[in-house]
This record gives sequence, structure tokens and C-alpha cells, in this order.
Amino acid sequence: MSILIPEGARFSADPIGEILKTTRTIAVVGLSSKRGRASFGVAQYLQAAGYRIIPVNPHESEVLGQKAYATLEEVPDKVEMVDIFRRSENVAPVVESAIRMGTKTVWMQEGVIDLQAAERARQAGLNVIVDLCIAKELHKRNR
Repeated sequence: MSILIPEGARFSADPIGEILKTTRTIAVVGLSSKRGRASFGVAQYLQAAGYRIIPVNPHESEVLGQKAYATLEEVPDKVEMVDIFRRSENVAPVVESAIRMGTKTVWMQEGVIDLQAAERARQAGLNVIVDLCIAKELHKRNR
């Protein structure tokens, strides 16, 4: 588990909590419409908590009532966070897209680890969370 904050960024004692409070729009890369998948459960939890979810998956047209996009580049709206549900070896291109889009945060879900891509995002000025579940982190702070 890693939290990488860009140089010069100022956060409270709980940077994850601060990121969760200030984020409203999350593109979920790899979001599946299959209810048994972790991506579905996490996105459903986030949506119920008030976040706007944008599904990114070339195999889906709609998930959780939201239009799905094949790639991050196709998302027409401003995205504050990119939450990644992809195999670790497929993370780097997603991170590069997130950097180009000007997103604030890249979140790699539990088991998703690419420290080289994470450092690239941090150097580009993004907040990066690696190998943590966003739903678990939100739940811990909303008890």
C-alpha cells in the first residue's frame, strides 16, 4: 500500500480522507456490469455515497445507469479521479491517459500495483493511491 503525494502538495494528517472529501467525479476503469465483480460493488457503494461514477470499459454500454466509455479519452466530462480495476500490467497506459486528462488523483485498487506508473503520475502532479480499496477507505471514514 502506498500513498504518493506530489511535491509541494499540502494535506491534513489524513490525505486519503481529504481526497475523498474533495472528489465528486470518478471514472472507474474496468467497471463491469456483472454484480459479482468487485468493480461493480465498489462503484455501486461510491454512487450510493454521492459520487458521480463514469464507467470506462470497452465491453460495456451502460453500468449502474451511467453511459460507459471505451477509453478515458472518450469521457467528455471533467474527471477528478481515475479508479483502476485492471491487471497491474495494464495500468501504465491508463495512468498516462489520466495524466493527459488532467485528473487530480489516480487510485489503484487492492492488488493493482504499478509503482513505476504511480511515480510517473506523482511526478506529473497527481495524487496516487496504490493497492487500497476506495470503498473500504470511505467506509472507515464514514462510520
